[in-house]
Formats: sequence, structure tokens, C-alpha cells
Amino acid sequence: MSVVTPVHGPTQANDTDDPVLEALGQHLGPASLRGQCTLTGMPVVWVSRDRIVEALRFLKTMPDGFTMLYDLSAVDERLRGQRQGLPASDFTVFYHLLSVHRNRDVMLKVALSEDDLSIPTCTPVFQNANWYEREIWDLFGIDVAGHPRLVRILMPPTWQGHPLRKDYPARATEFDPYTLTVAGQDAEQEALQFQPEDWGMQRERAGSEFMFLNLGPNHPSAHGAFRVVLQLDGEEVVDCVPDIGYHHRGAEKMAERQSWHSFIPYTDRIDYTGGVMNNLPYVLAVEKLAGIAVPDRVKVIRVMMAEMFRITSHLLFLGTYLQDLGAMTPVFFTFSDRQRAYKVIEGITGFRMHPAWYRIGGVSQDLPKGWASLVQEFLDWMPTRLREYERAMMENAIVRERTRDIAAFSAAEALEWGVTGPNLRATGCNFDLRKQRPYSGYDQFDFEVPLGTRGDVFDRGQLRIEEMRQSLRIIQQCVDDMPAGDYKADHPLTTPPPRDRMLQHIETLITHFLQVSWGPVLKPNESCQMIEATKGINSYYLTSDGSTTSYRTRIRTPSFPHLQQIPAVMRGGFVPDLIAHLGSIDFVMADVDR
Repeated sequence: MSVVTPVHGPTQANDTDDPVLEALGQHLGPASLRGQCTLTGMPVVWVSRDRIVEALRFLKTMPDGFTMLYDLSAVDERLRGQRQGLPASDFTVFYHLLSVHRNRDVMLKVALSEDDLSIPTCTPVFQNANWYEREIWDLFGIDVAGHPRLVRILMPPTWQGHPLRKDYPARATEFDPYTLTVAGQDAEQEALQFQPEDWGMQRERAGSEFMFLNLGPNHPSAHGAFRVVLQLDGEEVVDCVPDIGYHHRGAEKMAERQSWHSFIPYTDRIDYTGGVMNNLPYVLAVEKLAGIAVPDRVKVIRVMMAEMFRITSHLLFLGTYLQDLGAMTPVFFTFSDRQRAYKVIEGITGFRMHPAWYRIGGVSQDLPKGWASLVQEFLDWMPTRLREYERAMMENAIVRERTRDIAAFSAAEALEWGVTGPNLRATGCNFDLRKQRPYSGYDQFDFEVPLGTRGDVFDRGQLRIEEMRQSLRIIQQCVDDMPAGDYKADHPLTTPPPRDRMLQHIETLITHFLQVSWGPVLKPNESCQMIEATKGINSYYLTSDGSTTSYRTRIRTPSFPHLQQIPAVMRGGFVPDLIAHLGSIDFVMADVDR
């Protein structure tokens, strides 16, 4: 008999007899868990606030445990109308845990009331909870008791209000005109002053003062509007504090006022070097909510274009990675090859960096005439170039001296900090969602997962060259075996129907009108889709309240936890090593700040 009380609702059920939940229920007590039926593809259970830390510790330390806190965020439930069977909650905090050994996830939820909006910190269990807990305080106003330093993380320190609350305005026109007096400017500057004592740092040691140095927020080696405050003893990095949020644009808030279709272009701008790779987890999550199964041709087209953008992103990484090490020439070569890839992308989609080309149920249009020869030309060009990059760059003695055994970390440390993608696989951990949890037909492709051995700056660079080779291999299979068929699903909730059919049937015309002017209405439910994006695992966790818009869109990006790990890796290192490490992470600030 199950020890998990199922919450029955108008959704497909998760298995409440799951052995992991059985073990957790036996540990906490039979009445401690309430299961929820969702379309997330993982067990979802509600736990009381006073037992959540205990539950997290149990799941992490159990055999083959859930050693990664993959995501932590919140939902303002106060305006949600479709909550039949769920525990009473004004705000909900959720914890998404991942087990590499079990290759599965579990989600825990905690219900909070508006008049007692506090939750205990879980940083003693998961170190990477620090930033996520700061985020729910910053954006939702949820107090985290026991947090080591609960301050804003994405919004400026002087910001008023919590933007992801439902009563917080979503449009600039709802605010008074912005003004900044001289006194106000002085106050903002004062708030940005770094006080070492606030972060547990000493100003001196053995009578010798430390230097505190700002790297960024616009230094080229910081890869965007990113600031790292360094505590230095000569060239040694004693400690450092990453400071993010300069690029925050409120993408999750925007999702609350865009229709399911019209939010697609916004996804392109999350990791702005990833193009349609950003569309993929979103449209797959929406398709789960809508119950849409896409044709095989759509799956292969999506895979082909996603891998094209993996190559363009990795080429950008490779050039800037070596530029950070002091090599000026490589970036010109990698950008030249990147233009060749964009020629293919533009020839197929009509756009270069931000095609916003995927659609719910398909893609924007079918492949144009001559697409295969255009792609094949690129496939014939790149393998030789990749070998040249290895000979000229990765086999260079200076590059090896600057990168071997620098900023190295183990697989266990990577999982503790939520590191995914190439940076995780560089430690030797074989975890690639395209293999472990195939989506969009990746199980039909023959390719290998490159792995590193040291988990250092060198392995993170070399591994991405190998990944580009495997992407070329996947794209070649797309060219050779592109299925026939439609480029969109024949489903009333997908993209507008073909124009010729619209002109012949009044029902189809009505559907077209509603889709364009209003957008589809999706049944109340929750879904989650994770993909192996260019920089790591990216996912969309969507909550539908039976409307034309998403009630809550949670965008989990890989770069956010990757930057949080920097102090743990760099303490005791040197400033040039920090620059090399920043280059090897492969991040863009739009992916961090959203």
C-alpha cells in the first residue's frame, strides 16, 4: 500500500507507488506526503515546511541519491483558479532534484500562507541553494530563515517590491515616469559599494591588507555585464563574490502576459547564442500540455537546426576562450566559420541569430528547395577546420600550460553545484540528456558523448571541439534520412492551419482567426521539459490555469549555477587562472539573468 496520499485532479497521474516516494514516506511518516498529478514526467509531492530540509537530506543521502538540486523557485498561487485537490497555498516553493545514477528526477513542494511567508534554508544540504533562495526572496519576497546572506540577487539593492508577485505590474506603462535626482544617484552608488565584512571577508591578514578589485561589470574577460569582486593577496585569489543581475529583463514575468505562441520569440533571447535551441524546451513543454504529437519530419528538422546552433555557439566559445588566454588570431577564424553556419541557418529559416523558428506542433515552414546541398557544403567544410583548430590551438604548448590542471573540479563537486552540460562531462560524468533521456527523436541518431578526464580548463575547451564533431555527425544523418511528411501537426491547438485548407472550410477559418487573434487555450496542468542545450541543461516548467497565457513560466538555465560555483573553484588560484576559468565556462549573461 502506498504511503503517499495522491492528490487527484484533472491531470494524468504520477505513480504514487514510486519506490523513492515509498522510502521517503516511510522515513517522514505515512501522512507527511501528498502526491500531485502532473505532466512533468516526474513524481511531484507536497511536504510540510517543517520537514522539507529533512526530506531533502534524505533524498540526497539515500543510495544512488538525488545529489543535484537542479532547480528551486516559487509560484504566487493567489490568482490561480484551477487548484482542485491541491493543498491550500498562497505561495508555493518547489525543489527539483536530479539523480544522475538513477537518471530520474523528483519534485518537492511546500505550501506557504501570505501571513507567514518564510521557509528554512537548505544550504546546509545543497550548497547551490544559496543563489536560488536569494532569488525567491528577491522576486517573490519569501523569507529564507537561516540563509547566510539573504540579499537581492537580480534586482538592484535599492529596488522596491518583488516583481514576480501577481500584484506587481507587468508593463512599464503601469509605473510612474522614471526620475533620478542627484541625491538618488548618490544613494544608488552608495548601495553598490562593496563591504567585505558583509560577506564574511577580512580586510587584512597578519598585518597585511588585502586588495579588493572589481572585475567588471563591463570588463571584456567578464563576457558581458558581469561583476566579480576579488579579494586578492598579490596575484592570489583569496576569495571572490560574483555579482549578477545587470542583464535581467524579466523574461519569466513577460511570459505571464504573452500568449502561448507569442512568447516563442522571447525564448530566443535567453541564451542569445543558442537560437532555436532555446525554442525547443519551451515548445516541447507546451506540446505536453496540449497533448500534441509532432510528425517525424518535424522532429528531424528540429534536431538538425538545434545542432547547427550548437556548432555556432561552440565556435563562439572556442574563439573567445582562446582570446581570454591571450591568443588573438583564433577568434577571427572561428567567427569566419560561424558565418558559414549562419549562411545555412539563414537559408533555411530566413534569419540568423534569432529565427524564433520553432512553433507549437511544428516549425514555421517546410525546408526550402536546395536546403540539402546548402547543409552538405557546410558539413564538407567543417571537419578539416576542427582538426586545424586542434593543431593550432589545443596542441599549442602555451595553451596547454595555461589550461592543464587549472580550475579543475570533480564530478561530485559539479553535481553539488548544479553544473551540467559540457562542464559536467569534462569531469568524466557521462550524462547527456540526448542519450539518457532522448527527446525529439534523438534516440534515432548514432552519435557519441565526448568525455573529459581532469575536469580542468583544457578539458572544457577540447570537449566542445569533440561535441562539434558529433553535431556534424548528427546533421549528416538528418540530411541523409530526412523523413517525408508535414512540417506541423494536424492539431487544433498547434500553429494556424495551412492557408489552402483555411480558404476551403469555415471551421478551419475560425480556428485560424482564434489562433492568430487570441491564441490557444490549454487545459489546467503543469509540464516540464529539459533539453541538452549548448551550455548545459535548459528547461521550462510551465503552469497552465486554463487560459491563453502561462500562469507561471519557470526558465531554468545552465549558466546561473555555473557562475555560482566560481568562488569554490577559484579560492587559492591566481587572477590569470580566473580569466582562463571564466573563458572555459561558456556563459552569456542573458542566460544567467533572464
